[in-house]
Amino acid sequence: MTERTPLLHYRLSASVNESELRSPPAGPVPERQPGGPRQRRTPAQRQRQKLSTFFGVVIPTLLSMFSVVVFLRIGFVVGQSGLYQAIAMFLVAYLIISMTVLSVCAISTNGALDAGGAYYMISRALGPEFGGSIGLMFFLANVCGSALYVLGLVEAIVGSFGMPEGQFGVLPSGYWWSLLYGTAITLLCLLVCLVGAHIYAKATFIIFLVVMFVLGTIFVSFFAVRPQTITLPTSATRNPTMNATGPVAPTTANFTGFKLDTLLGNLQADYTVDYTTGTMMSFATVFAVMFNGCTGIMAGSNMSGDLKSPSSSIPRGTITAVIFTFIIYNLLSVLIACSCDRVLLQKDYSFLTDINIWHPFVTIGVYSSTLSAAMSNLIGASRILYALARDDLFGKALSPAKRTSQSGNPWVSVLISWFLVQLVLFSGKLNTIASIVTIFFLLVYAAVDLACLALEWASAPNFRPTFRYFTWHTCVLGIVGCAIMMFLINAIYASASIAFMLLLLLLIHYLSPTSSWGYISQALIFHQVRKYLLMLDVRKDHVKFWRPQILLMVSNPRSSVGLITFINDIKKSGLYVLGHVQLGDLNTLPSDPLQSQYDSWLSLVDHLNIKAFVNLTLADSVRHGVQHLLFISGLGGMRPNTLILGFYDDCLPKDRLVDPSLPVRQDSGELGDGKVLGAQEYVAIIADAMKMLKNVVLARYFNNFDRTQVLSPPSSSPWKGAVYVDVWPVNLLRPDSCSYVDTCSLFLLQLACILNMVRGWKKATLRLFLCVEEGRSVRGSEEKLGQLLKELRIKARIYPVPWDQQVALAVEEEESDDDYVNSFPSNTMHLSDDYLSAVNKLILDQARPPPAVRFLYLPRPPADTRRYTSYLHQLELLTRDLGPTLLIHGVTPVITTDL
Repeated sequence: MTERTPLLHYRLSASVNESELRSPPAGPVPERQPGGPRQRRTPAQRQRQKLSTFFGVVIPTLLSMFSVVVFLRIGFVVGQSGLYQAIAMFLVAYLIISMTVLSVCAISTNGALDAGGAYYMISRALGPEFGGSIGLMFFLANVCGSALYVLGLVEAIVGSFGMPEGQFGVLPSGYWWSLLYGTAITLLCLLVCLVGAHIYAKATFIIFLVVMFVLGTIFVSFFAVRPQTITLPTSATRNPTMNATGPVAPTTANFTGFKLDTLLGNLQADYTVDYTTGTMMSFATVFAVMFNGCTGIMAGSNMSGDLKSPSSSIPRGTITAVIFTFIIYNLLSVLIACSCDRVLLQKDYSFLTDINIWHPFVTIGVYSSTLSAAMSNLIGASRILYALARDDLFGKALSPAKRTSQSGNPWVSVLISWFLVQLVLFSGKLNTIASIVTIFFLLVYAAVDLACLALEWASAPNFRPTFRYFTWHTCVLGIVGCAIMMFLINAIYASASIAFMLLLLLLIHYLSPTSSWGYISQALIFHQVRKYLLMLDVRKDHVKFWRPQILLMVSNPRSSVGLITFINDIKKSGLYVLGHVQLGDLNTLPSDPLQSQYDSWLSLVDHLNIKAFVNLTLADSVRHGVQHLLFISGLGGMRPNTLILGFYDDCLPKDRLVDPSLPVRQDSGELGDGKVLGAQEYVAIIADAMKMLKNVVLARYFNNFDRTQVLSPPSSSPWKGAVYVDVWPVNLLRPDSCSYVDTCSLFLLQLACILNMVRGWKKATLRLFLCVEEGRSVRGSEEKLGQLLKELRIKARIYPVPWDQQVALAVEEEESDDDYVNSFPSNTMHLSDDYLSAVNKLILDQARPPPAVRFLYLPRPPADTRRYTSYLHQLELLTRDLGPTLLIHGVTPVITTDL
């Protein structure tokens, strides 16, 4: 007997119509006038006719899942694994794909689907990066799947009609002849696809009838054909299972009809060498081969645009097709196990041809189903490519694929897909690519499950599919099942495919434009942040885990770039909020003027590459606005504990942003010589913050601060690129007090230490200046401070600084008869300008080499509001010409020596 077609070890069940076979309308449909003649419809209008559940979902899905597997692989599975394990394999395989079917049904009933099928689902749920990478892999899988089907059809034709071993021996065989036959078949598929998807939609029904008829003859043959002896293929007898000294391989096998002995002989597994590949079979390898026949479940969802009612048709049609194929596969397995001996199943994969009532029936079924699958994969690839091009995820590279005909057929995408299929045909037999194609399809299925899982976990109110027979458990099972199957088929290819997907994901993330589809990641992040914010209990706060949570008030962002970037370094993974007050009254305005400014502020955050939030408010005064922000900024346990203000002086703002589009100026009154904030109100803001138990920091001379230049000084400088941070932990406005262990001093030390812990500032040296007076032990004070720093784990150099001459210039505080004023503590004095200038000079004299930034003690404002102006004048004299300086006042303990 002549040799039959061997088991096809390449992908034989890629999804028919694995992307929707529809085209956008070319124009409005003419209405029929009452009483007038019926207008003749154009082909484009006929193409837009909607399909029912049976024609639009059931038929494509059945053809996808059956393909040639039912004709060539079912005997292989039963012969190798036995009936028990074969049924178990089908149960596990269908459990895996059923989880994905539930996810497909859920997503497809949550809104209208557009071109792209699975790509559209994934991209709109998981974002363009994930969708684009999976979509491109889905496209490649369809291209390779079409080529594999073409090669399978060529192999079947050559096996029947090729010379010299074919049954009829009329066609020449060889690599180039096979390539010619494959090219001819591909051209036929191309012509059908160029005419339009509606032609294929009509052909699928005819192919479906042929496949169902052939399948019916197979079932009838088990009962109608008498027992017979079948000659095995020459390739099976050419590879004996025994060695040269053992028994020879059998040349014949039996179709016994229904016999109990035959059934008992086929119940258990008996894994042998596959005669087409020469490799030893196992449960894993047989399961991998069988699983290919269970895919193709997305054919219906990909045709959603052609369905009359997608929300009801996709779940009903897909589930119907899955149940029907499951029953057919298991019923065939039982009939085969009862009527065919083990040798026949293991040595002749095309035995269904020999036991059929008319042998050519099975051959016709193989040819028709394979041709249908090749065309459907080509159409599917073109539709996916068209969807990718239309979304502009890969820029101009795919722009030609957007072109369509007048009827809406993406003919350029069809040509590109056909060209790639033709290239794949040159590879000949694609056993290696077959595994990769299967893994690509499994990745797509896992991505659909992941999309459904993300939508379910995000708990978004707009995710309310009408199909409710799914949970997050089914999504997880689907993802895990697809992942296991990927690595079961080929662990190396699975790992490489995942790596390829991640590479595409990163490429699209950095190169593609921002989409307006919505990002599921934002919904998931919101869901998790809300949950953890509720768990963040402020009553459980402890000083050991304190971190700065900063509200930085910014008047003009263009002149505050240096300060914004510097404060970003001292937040220590804490909350960082950029606050801004715009003066105005909402009662007199037509709308909120702040809404249009948020994008500019967020662009500033992105431009400066800082990790900060933005909080804007509208108020009748800056003081009230700052109070609003201090009261309402943050959420739960994440609220600002430190207020940072720019210093109140006469320095003119300078635009430090090169890009004029980032961001716009906020208040014209804040520029030039004009000010919207007076000295009295400025100090009142400081006092308000301290009343609210907020730490306060005043920043001066940061207008020209450039972090890069500060941290990378030229090596040619006299100090060889050294960076220093100076710390003065003593209240210089109270020369009668030299304490450096109060809450404020320790807070100042903590901030300096935090700055020194940041990556760019680790090379900086902390210099701690200890002010001492005559008569006090300098060495004792220095040792005491050194011991404190050691306990606090702060590394710094201590420099004693005598300041007797400066203290002599101070003037004692005047008494006041105002009981109200005396009822509030004050840590400032009436000091002469000479004293303040002398202290300022003392600080400057110690700056050898000059520091990058200075940390000074900020005293509490006086209780007498009439002295606010004098207080601000003292701070101005103290910090004049010091360079970047922070005046710091702490109100809460932030340091502990406990473990």
